[in-house]
Amino acid sequence: MRITIFVVAILLGLGTQSFAQQTWNLQTCIEYAMANNISVKLSDVQAKISGLTYQQSKQSQYPTLGFSGNTSLNSGSNQDPTTFSRITQTYISAGLQLQSSADIFNFYSKRNTIASNQWELMAAKANVDKVKNDIALTVANAYLQILLAKEQENITLVQVQQTLAQLGNTRKLVDAGALPELNASQLEAQLSTDSSNFITAKGNVSLSLLTLKSLMNIDAAAPFEVDTPPVELIPVEPIADLQPEYVYNVALKSQPLQLYNDYRIKAGQKNIAAARGSMYPTFSLFGSLGSNYNNKATSVTSATPFIAPFGTVTVNNQPLEVYPIEPFTKYTYGKRNFTDQLSDNFRQSIGLSVSVPIFNGGSLRTMYERSKLNLGGLQLQKQQDDQKLKQDIYQAYTAALTALEKFNASKKSVDANELTMSYAKKRYDVGMLGTFDLITSQNNVLRSKLEYTINRFDYVFKMKVLEFYKGLGLRLK
Repeated sequence: MRITIFVVAILLGLGTQSFAQQTWNLQTCIEYAMANNISVKLSDVQAKISGLTYQQSKQSQYPTLGFSGNTSLNSGSNQDPTTFSRITQTYISAGLQLQSSADIFNFYSKRNTIASNQWELMAAKANVDKVKNDIALTVANAYLQILLAKEQENITLVQVQQTLAQLGNTRKLVDAGALPELNASQLEAQLSTDSSNFITAKGNVSLSLLTLKSLMNIDAAAPFEVDTPPVELIPVEPIADLQPEYVYNVALKSQPLQLYNDYRIKAGQKNIAAARGSMYPTFSLFGSLGSNYNNKATSVTSATPFIAPFGTVTVNNQPLEVYPIEPFTKYTYGKRNFTDQLSDNFRQSIGLSVSVPIFNGGSLRTMYERSKLNLGGLQLQKQQDDQKLKQDIYQAYTAALTALEKFNASKKSVDANELTMSYAKKRYDVGMLGTFDLITSQNNVLRSKLEYTINRFDYVFKMKVLEFYKGLGLRLK
């Protein structure tokens, strides 16, 4: 009797649970997971890094420009930075310089590096799509697992209700003396088993919800409820339209992993060209502007002409002063200021440089050979991924056919067991069948329904995988 009260309490509790919250369908679950899943975010970060690498390589083709300045205290024998003569005085100097350079030959290597980085960026974006596809499939599987768990919960709940009703009728007959107590005891035991199955199914729903929330990066404690469309209303493509060879040819051109491999191979080809170009001479054009300052530097501030005798001569015993033909000049010196020195000492230079790699420990040749091996590895990886894609599609097609056959067979099993159960109940009601046999027939119906539900969802998911490879996306409506 306590079991009966416990089961009634479960049913009442089930009916009173309600949450004022958003109901998630498959599309919203997938979109939210793509925007918030950590794996997707990590792949997006890598794509952004590839984007920065590509942008930097594009900017490397432009001339460089740099500014430098310095100041120092000098003592002892030094070269005057403004007159370039040797001096032995202590002074403070400063220098400013603007430099620029540009490659005018071997630009070929840079252009191929830019092209390689561009293909790598496209590959990184394709990898983001691949991760999103993987998440979408995983979310779809988790979503269908929730629908399956809820369906199993409903089946076990109906079983509990049926057993509870049978127990009520049997208890009345036992109390009236029409049936022995054993019949009621057997139904009590069956009710306990059915209640346990119901609690397990209910727990599986909660676990499936937690799995989906984890994929979507939602707090495990947050309220969460999914839309539960009837499985029979989920659209499924005809199996004849999902022939594996046709689906494979479509997937080769549309699946992100295949696009990712194609882009990586193209990047590898450009890497080979860039590595080969790095072994050729490099010609560069350079130029600079600069000036210097010395705090001890002086310049003439004034010049005063004057005439003065530079000697005497005696003519006829008469002393006479001797004057120069041109007057003398008296110079006055003062310190040169910073601005004047920068202007007076301003210098310019332009030139052409060449760099020829002759011997560098084999690093350039090794880099070139490594780039060729890397391309070979990328091509092998593409072959392996294409083979796996084909194998997965053919396996999914075979699994879908098997699931369809199991689904059809389990439906016949349900129909047969329900018919047997209806006959058994009629015989039990007139006392021609024992309780144990009735319970056995009832359990057969439960097992066949659960198996039918599992096979149906298994068939739907395998068909959805084929539809996904064909490029039809994931849809339940």
